[in-house]
Order: sequence, then structure tokens, then C-alpha cells
Amino acid sequence: MKQLLFAFALFVGASVSAQSSVKFTTATHAFGKIVQNKPVSYEFSFTNTGTKPLVIETATAGCGCTTPEYTKQPIAAGKTEKIKVTYNAANLGAFVKDVTVKFANVAEPTVLKIDGEVIAAKK
Repeated sequence: MKQLLFAFALFVGASVSAQSSVKFTTATHAFGKIVQNKPVSYEFSFTNTGTKPLVIETATAGCGCTTPEYTKQPIAAGKTEKIKVTYNAANLGAFVKDVTVKFANVAEPTVLKIDGEVIAAKK
């Protein structure tokens, strides 16, 4: 029984350790009011706080109107990198969009959020 508890504690400790190897400056960004058909972008900055290189497996947008761009190269321990998220602003009205980022060897993905309101261009 003690061995089982020890193994479980080791597993939980490893999971928590892996999850804390990525530190985002912020996981949300509010664009405010933006003009229709003028794409906007924001770069989410994060640091590899672990001791091993970090790899982004995927960064997936919730819809086709949002595009994430990220490095495919490993991010060295202690280094900072960015994920650029672009919203195409084609449709009028308020929006809230997610980008789910999955890192190799990190159990829980990180969800980045952008929001704002697309307004008509002044004539």
C-alpha cells in the first residue's frame, strides 16, 4: 500500500512539475473595438521555466477566423517565445475566440483567449 501511495505521489509530483514548466505572461487579450476586415494580431509571450527543452505540439484555433503561429523548434530551458494569434475581423459584432496550445510532456493544454468587437468602417 505504501508503495502504491509513493508511486501515486511521484506521478502527481511529476505532473505538477511538467505543468509548471510553461509560464505565460498572460493568457487573455482584449482588442477592444476593431474595424471590420482589418485583421488584428497579438503575441502571447511565454517562458520555458523547466529544465528541459519545451516543444509546442499543436496550437489549434476554435474556428477558421483565428490563426495561431508558433515555432516548431524546441524552446530551451529559461528561454522566452511567442505565439502570434491573428483574428480576421470579417464579421461584425462581439467575439470571443480560443486557441488551445498543447505542449509535449505537459498534461494540461493552455487555452489562450482573445476578444473584442468588430465595428463597421467609417465612410
